[in-house]
Amino acid sequence: MENKLNFTQTLLDGVKCGIANALNLLLAGIMYLITFWIPYLNVATTIGFYKLVIALSKGEKLDPMSIFEKENFKNLSDIFLLFGLLGAGVGAATAFMFVPGIVLGIAWGYAVYFLIDKNVSPLKALRLSFDVTRGEKWTIFFVELVLVIAILLVAGLLGAIPKVGGVLAVIVAILSIPVAMGVEAQLYKHFSAKAEELLAE
Repeated sequence: MENKLNFTQTLLDGVKCGIANALNLLLAGIMYLITFWIPYLNVATTIGFYKLVIALSKGEKLDPMSIFEKENFKNLSDIFLLFGLLGAGVGAATAFMFVPGIVLGIAWGYAVYFLIDKNVSPLKALRLSFDVTRGEKWTIFFVELVLVIAILLVAGLLGAIPKVGGVLAVIVAILSIPVAMGVEAQLYKHFSAKAEELLAE
């Protein structure tokens, strides 16, 4: 548990990971948007996207069609219970002048991944996420903040170019999706290793 999240390396590795897998992630994203309006299926495809991030964190080959796998319907009761607990907990914390909601949202940010990847209960997933992010919330916050600012800055600068600016800004917006998923995968890779240590104790 001594290992700390490296701000710069996480961003660099995340951007590289996202760009390297951009095509498969964008294809998955297109299929997700096309089918999102279908009730029940949209739950499985959402879980499928969490699994794509997990696969990225492990360096596995991505299959865009995996968001439709039957296995994604497994343990839906646990998924809904976890989402309910997350919503209620973060909502209650937000009522206390907003900041506690942000802190708790970051602290519980990896619970869904742990539930899916580590086969733990919803409460255990929340506890794991809370424990592994202890002392690293500011780093997580700044990694995500810098990523958002960088994307907005690049999109804004390119968008100001006459004639082609609008098209370039849209391209940046589209590419920001796999890049954001790549960074999320690097964050999860770090916290997954810490969670394994806790589970082994």
